[in-house]
Amino acid sequence: MDGLKAVNVSAIIGEDQHTLIDGGWEVEVAQRALDDALGELGLATQDFDQCLVTHHHRGHFTMAMGLRQRAGLIVGLGEGEAPQLEEIRRDNGLAGSRTLLLAAGATSVLEEMAKFPEERADRSLWSDPDRWLFDDESVAAAGRSLRVKATPGHTSGHVVFFDDNSDLVFSGDHVLPHITPSIGFQAKPVQSPLADYLDSLAAMLAESDRVLLPAHGPAGGSLHRRVEELLAHHEHRLTQTEAAVRAGASTAFEVTRALRWTRHERHLDELDPMNQMLATTETLAHLQLLAAQERVRESAVDGVWRYR
Repeated sequence: MDGLKAVNVSAIIGEDQHTLIDGGWEVEVAQRALDDALGELGLATQDFDQCLVTHHHRGHFTMAMGLRQRAGLIVGLGEGEAPQLEEIRRDNGLAGSRTLLLAAGATSVLEEMAKFPEERADRSLWSDPDRWLFDDESVAAAGRSLRVKATPGHTSGHVVFFDDNSDLVFSGDHVLPHITPSIGFQAKPVQSPLADYLDSLAAMLAESDRVLLPAHGPAGGSLHRRVEELLAHHEHRLTQTEAAVRAGASTAFEVTRALRWTRHERHLDELDPMNQMLATTETLAHLQLLAAQERVRESAVDGVWRYR
């Protein structure tokens, strides 16, 4: 279900205590990869006292919770993720996406998604963390002090961690070096995920520039430069989305089909059903922002949002 092949787990090594940033996906191949990598450092998961998680997506949160069970690690997560965990435990986290796809008029994507066997969530991996992390609080991590910064958008409770003394930022999926994070893919939809994301990006420019330690892709590079690229990308996407409406597309799904996807400029039909869903819900987020900016008009007809 995930086109990404890897997640970066960062290890902060102290004299007596060690911290992980993000945990990966709780599957056997990822467990082995993490054990092997830590072994190269002469360490094991049992040597770590905590795992600080940037957001609740399974590729980041579930192995952290598995490590809590197997090795006793304390898990920290942004407090804005509480409603998302509650919804996942209640409905396996798919109801929100189904609601958005219906509003987008994407019944064909819903039908394709329904062909996949529904995976029941292991509720022990979606329990509340040991501690909730709050915006601007400082967290001790292996002799360092990390400053938590709330960055909603990719998810409602996403956080990044600033190491102010070393000019580093553990950016999770908020700022990625080569791809743009999905917007608002979460169990419980929020009103304006793209507006939240753009505001969170702008807040990064108010910080001093840092070296990026992202959750996907290579480490290094300038925080400010990549944020400026992401802001420009979304402004361009807003312009393309508005143009598709002016050309006659009236639902989010029609707009999604009019746009091209990935750096290879693929048509929507070339994507797998999971990525068709992500493309459609992200297009819906762009249309919601355009409506808020009064660049398009939005109305609901028979449960489907229409734009003109």
